[in-house]
Amino acid sequence: MVMQIDTIKPHKIFPNQDLVCLRTMVHDDPGSISTYLKLGGYEQFKKILKNKIKPEAILAELKTSGLRGRGGAGFPTAIKWSFMSRDYDGIKYLVCNSDEGEPGTFKDRDILRYNPHQLIEGMLIAAYVMGTRTGYNYIHGEIWREYEIFEKALDEARSHGFLGEDILGSHFSFDLYAVHGYGAYICGEETALIESIEGKKGQPRYKPPFPATYGIYGKPTNVNNTETFASVPWILEHGGQAFQDLGVENSGGVKLFSVSGHVERPGNYEIKMGTPFSELLNMAGGIWHRRKLKAVIPGGPSTALVPAALIENATMDYDGLQKIGSSLGAGSVIIMDDSTCMVTALKRLSYFFYEESCGQCTPCREGTGWVYRVIKRIVDGKGTMEDLDLLTDVSKKISGRTICALGDAAATPVLSFIKHFRPEFEYFIEHGHSMIKAK
Repeated sequence: MVMQIDTIKPHKIFPNQDLVCLRTMVHDDPGSISTYLKLGGYEQFKKILKNKIKPEAILAELKTSGLRGRGGAGFPTAIKWSFMSRDYDGIKYLVCNSDEGEPGTFKDRDILRYNPHQLIEGMLIAAYVMGTRTGYNYIHGEIWREYEIFEKALDEARSHGFLGEDILGSHFSFDLYAVHGYGAYICGEETALIESIEGKKGQPRYKPPFPATYGIYGKPTNVNNTETFASVPWILEHGGQAFQDLGVENSGGVKLFSVSGHVERPGNYEIKMGTPFSELLNMAGGIWHRRKLKAVIPGGPSTALVPAALIENATMDYDGLQKIGSSLGAGSVIIMDDSTCMVTALKRLSYFFYEESCGQCTPCREGTGWVYRVIKRIVDGKGTMEDLDLLTDVSKKISGRTICALGDAAATPVLSFIKHFRPEFEYFIEHGHSMIKAK
């Protein structure tokens, strides 16, 4: 039985975008299977089944495309898929990581909302390539309507014969289930996500073994991001080279950037890799209230903050952001204008990582709390100059000493904020208040 939910209206798309994952957004009822089928949806999957295309050919196309994981790690997708052995006769699992819980990250929920069937088709193709029969889409616990929309899309796909046993008479079987999380940021880490699917506390596992050999219930498991899977049908339809040509060297294709903060038009923008930051900022309407750009977190708080002078001429791709000392991350662009107090901003981010630490690793469990309390002490007007060296020292001792990357993520904003805006911290300590006047 197909679930009944309100019809979603077309979404206004600002110009100069190259729509891949959000190509349905401009159509009536964008999330429905009827809209997706009109746009050629599921044709690539049907073509694969009809022509019995070899998995190696699909992997070759993905390699040509230059598609890299869109969840933040940026690992080449074709290589990651090839880690799953097709000679393994037992149960294997496929998992979509839709658990985006980092501040400023909201791209995957738009894919779930406006184009869930392209995600399903991408996972079907992945299941075919890796020989899996069961898949899960782990959806962040703090978004409910998107979960309902995806459940409806699963019902529609089953009613059209795209999920289940012996799909379209091909002898290929695959079924997909939605799993609703509980809002824990840590479950965005792939092994913590796997633990949660198994019904256990979401805590990261030691690696190795990696999920490709020991994942859900100890079986081989592939985990990829929502945007990664959703890009695959477009790549196979237009060709890997066409996708690569949309981007730049080492950063093929297009990317969804979630722009938030002090801009006139916050939202998701799907643009070519290598697009200048200045163009993305213009798409978002520029800095609001006629203020000036002060700093940007280009890939979410787990990536290093950079001041305006460094990013104004940078390009939005893996290498372009690495050159200025940061990284692409999940493409979560947080804009800060010249009214931003960097000390209080860092206090808020540090509190997030302190609250979201799973507590498994001592450096992270104790270190994130320590960092937050020191920054709070500064904001409360009780800080000392020695606190800046203490924050740097503690952050460096957290980084690289935890099972997962949350420790590194918590240390990154502390180190980058102090590096680029140390005078603001010193002023706050000396005067007991911010040097930034309210505007």
